Amino acid sequence: MKRHWMLAFALAGLSAALMAVEPKPKTEAPGKEQGEEHAEESPLAIDAATQKQLGIVTGIAERRTLEEELKAPGEVKANAYATTLVSPRIPAQIVRRLKKLGDEIKAGETLVILSSVEVAEAQGAYIVAEREWQRVQALGAEAVSGKRFTESQVARDQARAKLRAYGIGDGEIAALLKQGSARASGEFSLVAPQAGRLTSDDFIVGERVEPGKVLFTIVDEATVWVEAQLAPSAAERVVAGAAVRVIAHTQTLTGKVVQLSHRTQEGSRTSPARIEVGNDGDLLHTGEFVEVYIATASTTQALAIPTEAIVQLQGQPSVFVAEEPGHFETLPITLGEVRGEWTVVTGGLEAGTTIAVKGAYALKARLLKSALGEGHGH
Repeated sequence: MKRHWMLAFALAGLSAALMAVEPKPKTEAPGKEQGEEHAEESPLAIDAATQKQLGIVTGIAERRTLEEELKAPGEVKANAYATTLVSPRIPAQIVRRLKKLGDEIKAGETLVILSSVEVAEAQGAYIVAEREWQRVQALGAEAVSGKRFTESQVARDQARAKLRAYGIGDGEIAALLKQGSARASGEFSLVAPQAGRLTSDDFIVGERVEPGKVLFTIVDEATVWVEAQLAPSAAERVVAGAAVRVIAHTQTLTGKVVQLSHRTQEGSRTSPARIEVGNDGDLLHTGEFVEVYIATASTTQALAIPTEAIVQLQGQPSVFVAEEPGHFETLPITLGEVRGEWTVVTGGLEAGTTIAVKGAYALKARLLKSALGEGHGH
């Protein structure tokens, strides 16, 4: 029995000795890999060099003095001061069309060829008068009576003026003299008096048209008019030259009030205001409805930040707050009106907070890439 107890103590001592010399698992000290994992968890931790590369600029959100604006519906109209109607000045028949609806044209381009008996007679009369004048001029005032000399000159000038009154240009008149009677067929051209786009061409080849019949409408669409409808009380607060923002196709264009009406429309009981807007990129077209915001002389104080600083995150307007140098956090906010390049903030953001005023979309992209597990550059 004593031997069994001694054997049991010996085995227990051996086990304790083995456990004492068995190597323990190593515990890794915090190092590079843990730092990288932390960075992956914080895609908005960005050093100064990377911020500069991404175009990220910070600024302080503060209260600003903003012009008050009047919101009103508007309709795009052609700029009548940049519009020309092309029509014949005498009865004529349309022989050939050279331009069509929607074409962009230059000043002086031929639009249509017409034919007229009156023009044929005037062309022949001018050739005769020109040749007679050249003969009398060659003889000189000494060889012919003063009356005949003057009558010949006046007859030539009147024949030329008649052609010009019919709408025939100097180029066609010069060609008529060069080619002679073979050119006096009665055909003549209508040319574009200005550059622009053809917005109407209401005629058919072979049709006989009367003087004043509009064949083409040419509109220079570099600028258009927007007619805004204002309540009489609101119209009193608007002055000519006031700055205007026009919202169309989710884009903002700038313009100015060029004319105010001194009457109220009977049907709508509103006063129209005419706004001139630059039409870069041919964005606006006649007949479209748009929203206009007209600046008034009144101002208001509000917390406002650059519109480009705002992004949508999970359907919520948000900004990126610089919590500390090199680290941003997202902050949901509530928005008010947009005033030009500024957006009023009505909740969620305090004045004096440092936010990313430029490069917000670069920060959003890093956030989305991290959420998708793609990582980001360091």
